[in-house]
Amino acid sequence: MAIVFVFLDGFGLGAADERNPLWAYPAPFLRRLLGGPLAGRLNVAEPRLLARGIDATLGVAGAPQSATGQTALFTGVNAPALVGEHLPAFPNGQLKEIIAEYSILKRAAEHGRRATFANAYGALYWETVARRRLPHSASTLTNLAAGLPFRTFDDLAAGRAVYWDITHSTLPLRLGREAARPYSYRRPEDAGRVLAGLARQHDLVLYECFLPDMVGHQRLPHTPRWTVYVLDRFLEGLIGALGSNDSLVLSSDHGNFEDSSEHLHTRNPVPLLVVGPAAPRFAGAARITDVTPTILAFLDDAEASNPC
Repeated sequence: MAIVFVFLDGFGLGAADERNPLWAYPAPFLRRLLGGPLAGRLNVAEPRLLARGIDATLGVAGAPQSATGQTALFTGVNAPALVGEHLPAFPNGQLKEIIAEYSILKRAAEHGRRATFANAYGALYWETVARRRLPHSASTLTNLAAGLPFRTFDDLAAGRAVYWDITHSTLPLRLGREAARPYSYRRPEDAGRVLAGLARQHDLVLYECFLPDMVGHQRLPHTPRWTVYVLDRFLEGLIGALGSNDSLVLSSDHGNFEDSSEHLHTRNPVPLLVVGPAAPRFAGAARITDVTPTILAFLDDAEASNPC
C-alpha cells in the first residue's frame, strides 16, 4: 500500500466564480471525479475518495507563506505558531531544525518504509546552491533530512523522475533551447504515470509542483487555462495508473492560483484530495498539519496488517 503525496504550491480552494481558474476553465477529469469543480464548499467523503478544504492559516494572522506552510505540511508541526508569523520563500534556521527532526521522508525511512522524492534536480541547481545564490527549499530540506538520493536529469530523461513543472515546458527558459533538447515536452498524463510507477517500487513518493504558485504570481508566461489543463491531465494519468491498493494524497501550503483578481497569497482553505484506500483515514483532517501524521500512521498500520 503506497502513498503518492503530491504537493501543489499555491493551490487554494477558491470561490465558484470567474475569478477562479479552477471553476472557470475546463477540468473534465476532476469534475467527473468530484461531481463538480475543485472550488467552493467542496465536501466529498466516500470509501475511496475524500475532497474538502483544510486550514492553512494555523491560527496565525496574515496570509500563509511558503517557508512556514511547507514546513508545516511536510512535518506536521505548526511552524507559523512556533516562529510567531508566516515566513515566505525559504526556511530560516528554526524551520530548518524542525524539518531536520520531523521530515516526513525521514520519519518514513526510520520506520523502514521505502521513501523517495520524485523531483528531478539538474547540475545547474547544485552549482547555484554551492555558490550561495539559492537556498534550499523546504521540500529539498525534507529529502536532505532523510539522507535519500536525489533524482537527476538522467532519471528525468529515462522516465524515473518528474520535473516540478510536470511537462518540462520551463526547461528551455532555464537551460536554453539546446541544453533542454534531451528533455522534450512530456504530456501531463505521462508525468502522472511516472509517479504511479514509482509507487510500485516505494511505500511513499513525494512530489512537489510549484507551477500553480508561479502562474498565480505571473512569474511564467503560462496561462491559468493551460495550467488547469495540465493539472487535470496530470491527475488523470496518475490516478488512472495507481494500483488498487495505492493512494494519492494531494494538498498545498497556501492559496494563490485560485484567485486571479490578485497575485498574492490568500487565506483560503487549501484542498485535501485523497483517492484510494487511505481516504477514510483523513476524515478528521482539518489543517495542513494533519496531513503528514495521517500519512505516516496509515503506512504504519498498512505494514502492521501486512508484515510480509
